[in-house]
Amino acid sequence: MQNLTKCSNRHYFIPYKIINLSSKHDIVFKYGIDTIFNLRYINANGNIKLKRLPILERHHVLNKAHTKYGMIQSALQDYFNNQCKLLKFGSYRNFSTSSSHNKEEDNNKSSKNNDSDPVKYIILSFLKIGAVVAFLYFIGKHILFTSTESTANISWREFVQEMLAKGEVEEIVVFPSTNMVKIHLYPGAIIKGQKLLFHSYTMHIPNIDQIEEKLRKEEKKLGIKQENGISVIYNRNSERMIYILRLLSLILLLYTIFSKTSVITNFKPFISKLKSANFTLVEPSMKHGKGVRFEDVAGLKEAKIEVMEFVDYLKQPERYQILGAKVPKGALLLGPPGCGKTLLAKAVATEANVPFLSMNGSEFIEVLGGLGAARVRDLFKEGKKRAPSIIYIDEIDAIGRKRSESSINTNDESERTLNQLLVEMDGMISKENIIVLASTNRAEVLDKALLRPGRFDRHILIDLPTLAERKQIFEYHLKKIALQEDASKYSHYLSYLTPGFTGADIANVCNEAALYAARQKKKIVEGSDLMYAIDRTIGGTKKITSTVTPSMKRVIAYHEAGHALVGWLLKYTDALLKVTIVPRTNLSLGFAQYTESDHKLQSKEELHEKMCMMLGGRAAENLIFNQITTGAQNDLEKVTKLAYLQIQQYGMCPTLGLLSFDEESTSQRTKKPYSKQLGNLMDAEARRLIAEAYEKAQQIIVDNRDKLEKIAEALLEKETLSYDDVEKLIGPPPHGKKNLIELAEFVISNQTDESHTVNPTAT
Repeated sequence: MQNLTKCSNRHYFIPYKIINLSSKHDIVFKYGIDTIFNLRYINANGNIKLKRLPILERHHVLNKAHTKYGMIQSALQDYFNNQCKLLKFGSYRNFSTSSSHNKEEDNNKSSKNNDSDPVKYIILSFLKIGAVVAFLYFIGKHILFTSTESTANISWREFVQEMLAKGEVEEIVVFPSTNMVKIHLYPGAIIKGQKLLFHSYTMHIPNIDQIEEKLRKEEKKLGIKQENGISVIYNRNSERMIYILRLLSLILLLYTIFSKTSVITNFKPFISKLKSANFTLVEPSMKHGKGVRFEDVAGLKEAKIEVMEFVDYLKQPERYQILGAKVPKGALLLGPPGCGKTLLAKAVATEANVPFLSMNGSEFIEVLGGLGAARVRDLFKEGKKRAPSIIYIDEIDAIGRKRSESSINTNDESERTLNQLLVEMDGMISKENIIVLASTNRAEVLDKALLRPGRFDRHILIDLPTLAERKQIFEYHLKKIALQEDASKYSHYLSYLTPGFTGADIANVCNEAALYAARQKKKIVEGSDLMYAIDRTIGGTKKITSTVTPSMKRVIAYHEAGHALVGWLLKYTDALLKVTIVPRTNLSLGFAQYTESDHKLQSKEELHEKMCMMLGGRAAENLIFNQITTGAQNDLEKVTKLAYLQIQQYGMCPTLGLLSFDEESTSQRTKKPYSKQLGNLMDAEARRLIAEAYEKAQQIIVDNRDKLEKIAEALLEKETLSYDDVEKLIGPPPHGKKNLIELAEFVISNQTDESHTVNPTAT
């Protein structure tokens, strides 16, 4: 126990925690043990150091109290429970005898005691809230009806017949806010022959605004003159009080809740967390482990050269500064999905010897307004702290869309985010040594202000890989799986079989081959597994439980034979690789595969013959079965699109002349930049082109019906035919092998193995 100071005619203080009273009110105790003395507890609101009990006696009394501490403590507690009462503050002499360490212990103990019984705490909080709501309710009710007189409710009919008609009504008080009317009667009024128990009545009126008009009509019916009408008083003071009560109740309710919880203390950090940019940081010290490097990005030679300049500038800035060169402020990676834009950004993050801050465009936009712009500011603020640095925004079209010129289709939150991004990239405050990289596959929707030099100085196109790039990508991914032979023996042929494949598609083909080999319990991946993976990517897996009937299978065989025959006999079509009628899971009942070229330019004759080949299946069905099916739906869609491209964009229609309209201007969502008459002419020309292609395809089928039947019957027997199989059936193509590639050894061996195991299909 701490030493206590003796002062004559002054109070003595002992620490509050010794007595350990549970009350926190201002109280006075009077208790006698040998010598009666007074205890007073001073509330800490007066002084933070006043958690002590002043004792109004001399020093020897305190010594005696100290020796009998246990008895005093229990006695005081009992007395407190029975005889505590409030006391006004007096004048006290305050002095502290406890250390700050003891204060911290007291605070910790009190916080632990408060948290020790959470159920009790929650119940008490709800009881307090309920008490506040009940108090406000009764106060509001009292204010609305301030009269101390008792009232009863009546209907409008009773009011008219029993009160108004008998002249017992003195006045009517209308409360518009509650749709209630208070009826005051004359003293001594008698209703239904009885003396009234109430001097006033209340009545509910749905259309309170028409109460006076309704009352005057009833008075007119009863013959009451206008000058003798009942006075109507509108009491609008209650409306103001209702608004005030609602406001006060809301304030009290929020205060009651927030004062008992940690919402106030945690609200500001919560808002700050929402405004902060949730970016991924790659520090230079974290790049020593595994990561994507430029040598891991197969193909994309031109794109890598441009992006590597940024990395080289950050590593050796003196080399460029001597020549007065400035690094571009930003680069935009454009191209179809799956071509390697994000992969190239990952390589930059690994190779660059500076901090790399990455964030997705969709992460800027939230439900709450203003967060997008705040997160853009925070992202560039963090980038500036770590300068020189690189900021990468993936899928920037989420925040970089064109700003709308009309107020109908505008998106204020998206536009505020875009405006903040424009300011941060090239505003009044220059951001030195910060390079911005971004990627998107929808460059056509980006705002022009975002694309200009000074923001994104370079637009790097990452297009579909060429034949040479597909070969490099195949070799890179094939090295990661256990192959039967070297990867170079597969990559050349596989690259020819996959025109239009992206890097992601090629990676998926290699992975599917490994999965299929594992499913077949093989120890290595063979060429047949790779061919299976390509077929699966193009058409899906084989449908084992097929519901194709023999008659339907025959129609499919002639349909696919028509495609193969027309393409075989024309000059500008691609070389046939194989044709199959095996049902696939992507709803295709058969397909023909060709070796498409990477040529960017196509003549009118080439497009016309492609349309003929697409319509060969419908022509064969019509000739052999004298009826058509829905199997040509996909062919007709492609033919229609190709016909309109020739007319609307390529300027290949002599009737319309050299006109070109992009796809957006000819869509249904925008106003067309041509007249209705010109649109009708386009439709007529498209029908003409399709009709000419169909007539030519039909003529080829009629002239070579015997060859058509040979191919169809072979398909019914084997289900899949290769180029060599078709050549044995109908002879070599009249215009040469075109762009045919020789079959790889692994494909030839695979076909030889299958020829010994394939069972003929009964028709």
